[in-house]
Amino acid sequence: MNISQNDIKPAWYSRKWAQVFLHTVIWITLFSLPYLLRPSEHRGPQTDEDEKVMHIHFIMNAIFLTIFFYLNAGVLIPKLIYRKKYLEFTTVILVLFAALVASRWVFTEFFMPFKDFELKPTIMFSFFPLTFMLACSTAWRMIRDKMNSDKLASERENENLKTELSLLRSQVSPHFMFNVLNNMVALARKQSDQLEPSLINLSSLMRYMLYETDEDKVPLDKEIDYLQSYIDLQQQRFGTKVQVNVSMQLPESAYDIEPMLLIPFVENAFKHGTGLIQDARIDIELRAKQGLLQFSVMNKYNAEYEEVKDKTSGIGLTNVKRRLNLLYKDNYQLLISKKEGWFVVSLQLHLH
Repeated sequence: MNISQNDIKPAWYSRKWAQVFLHTVIWITLFSLPYLLRPSEHRGPQTDEDEKVMHIHFIMNAIFLTIFFYLNAGVLIPKLIYRKKYLEFTTVILVLFAALVASRWVFTEFFMPFKDFELKPTIMFSFFPLTFMLACSTAWRMIRDKMNSDKLASERENENLKTELSLLRSQVSPHFMFNVLNNMVALARKQSDQLEPSLINLSSLMRYMLYETDEDKVPLDKEIDYLQSYIDLQQQRFGTKVQVNVSMQLPESAYDIEPMLLIPFVENAFKHGTGLIQDARIDIELRAKQGLLQFSVMNKYNAEYEEVKDKTSGIGLTNVKRRLNLLYKDNYQLLISKKEGWFVVSLQLHLH
């Protein structure tokens, strides 16, 4: 589940070079339209010099509107609109509008003697392009900010998910280690010959927990070996007091699974299926075929006897349910029931 920001490649249109290219094409197309759509026979200035002056006037207006577009998108919206300074924003727009009208008057009076300046048409022809640029730049800025906000939210959700999964996994490990160390203490008190192989098994389990569980997924056969080592340690602890039936078949294909996902069910069975339980028995079965994992754990329980639980009880099953929801969503089915003196856990998991 470790997805770094470097692993997520942005769409081509969100890259800087692509945005510069798209903006350039749009501006060139937009300001070329008056020339492309102009009829071949048109009324205008009578000399080449007048024609040149008209081109300069058009280019100056285009530059003004382009600057206005980026000024509004880059400064006015974040500094005024987002801060709810609507009066200041309106004032700046009106000043810019007046500046555009004034610049057209100055240019007409000093450089276009062949044309009379008319205020009303100038206001109209200034208002609509400026309003159009205002709308476009505002929409562009808000859409871009919304996309960036969604991207940041997605990255934040991913980071929170990774943090939560790490926390859940770390909560399982201490609970498991607590039980295993209790096993070691019991064997040491008995001065059992099984202490040495048990320590070797414990070393193997710790190596798995330290080095393998940092990965997003581990091979299913390694997870099965881990379960078997844990079961062996528990059997050494309880001996003949608990009947343990284990049937775990290695998968016919190479499947991966989230590490330490199955151990809480087995751990829970040994925790609550032993003690003051008459004819204590635990059945564990695992099958993996055609991409479907079928895992079941059954243990006898005494409904009249409620074990006094410590503060950590229940952490395992609660966490594994949460991890299943986070990692596999609709690709699993978990059934937990109590019937006829048996506590039954059945998990079906679609492996990838």
